[in-house]
Amino acid sequence: MPGFVDEAQIHAKAGNGGAGAVSFRREAHVARGGPDGGDGGRGGDVWLETSLNQSSLLPFRDHPHRRAGDGGHGSGGRRHGPDGKDLIVPVPVGTVVRRADGTVIADLEGPGDRVMVAEGGRGGRGNARFLTNRRRAPAFAEQGEAGEEHWLDLELKLVADVAIVGLPNAGKSTLVSRLSAAKPKIADYPFTTLEPHLGVVRLGRSGSETEFVVADVPGLVEGAAEGRGLGHRFLRHVERARVLLVLVDLASLEGRSPAEQERVLLDELRRYRPQLLDRPRLVVGSKADVAREPDPSEGLPSLCISAVTGAGLDVLSGRLAELVDAARRAEHSDLRPVVVHRPVGEAVVEVQRADDGSFVVGGRAALRAVALSDLTDDDALDVVQQRLRRLGVERALRRAGVRDGDTVHLGPLSFTYHRDDRALEPGR
Repeated sequence: MPGFVDEAQIHAKAGNGGAGAVSFRREAHVARGGPDGGDGGRGGDVWLETSLNQSSLLPFRDHPHRRAGDGGHGSGGRRHGPDGKDLIVPVPVGTVVRRADGTVIADLEGPGDRVMVAEGGRGGRGNARFLTNRRRAPAFAEQGEAGEEHWLDLELKLVADVAIVGLPNAGKSTLVSRLSAAKPKIADYPFTTLEPHLGVVRLGRSGSETEFVVADVPGLVEGAAEGRGLGHRFLRHVERARVLLVLVDLASLEGRSPAEQERVLLDELRRYRPQLLDRPRLVVGSKADVAREPDPSEGLPSLCISAVTGAGLDVLSGRLAELVDAARRAEHSDLRPVVVHRPVGEAVVEVQRADDGSFVVGGRAALRAVALSDLTDDDALDVVQQRLRRLGVERALRRAGVRDGDTVHLGPLSFTYHRDDRALEPGR
């Protein structure tokens, strides 16, 4: 897995909506043609979708920006602008999406899971939409709404059937290379593996074979649950595994007994995620070909293997296949929904107090309410006031402590608040 990256950032920018058109019919024998401005198209959304063709977050490391298409502008003759094209960004299975403040937005565990991370701006309505019995010739239209944009943190937690957990130099990479066709870096010194590797194991005859994925997780050190030795970055790749293979070194250079190694590894898993100890697990002794004379009091594992000579590998593969098959049957993954923890969008109306004592009204719906092309037009201002009343902007301002005479900023507008008039009176 060259260039493996399990943490990255993405800047998702949705497309802007197209502007509505201000247009009037101009035809022969029609003395006063009515408004016929078309609507702008909506901007495209940005989606994250898991793909089996992606195994790392490497594409986002140097190129984090992703942008969807903008909507087209409306035109005369009630012709609407085209919608912007959605952007689907492929990410690896097991990607967790977070806001910059650490809030989890979605957990994409399965192939094809998707979540919208930036919503396209709504297209502006043309002046034909503002025609009423009282307003016969509206000379204004809506501007297109800006698409959402967010910086998001991506974190990859590998999805594997079996996670091999062991101390550094326990023989995990060698084991993966013998069980599968994976070719991880292998050397006779600790911390050879600085990134996880995946291998696919196939057992049985063609057409009725059993297949499962094995993950070689970098070696854990004592204190990994508290962050020692990049502990959290390594341990998170164990979270989704169906089965844990605890590998203990029978020829440990440090003289640690297999029982001591097992205790340390299970203790780190417990301190990181106690529920990990509820997973099916198999304790296996490695390097049986060079193991020192065993001490009966050390409590050797029931299965000992040698990845170099191949001793015990067939038995190990069979037992892992049985555990994985049982774990898969216990799951109901077809019924599992995508876990969306919190929408990315902004509040409808929000009010903040500025340093100079004025009030600033924000939120997509509030900004959308004043996005008209000509705010000097009396009819346009009348539409704005009706929209703000329906949104409850005045109630929100009162809750924030606004008083008569205070200045209120809302997008391109500045208002002077007058409570007795039950409206926001434009400042001059």
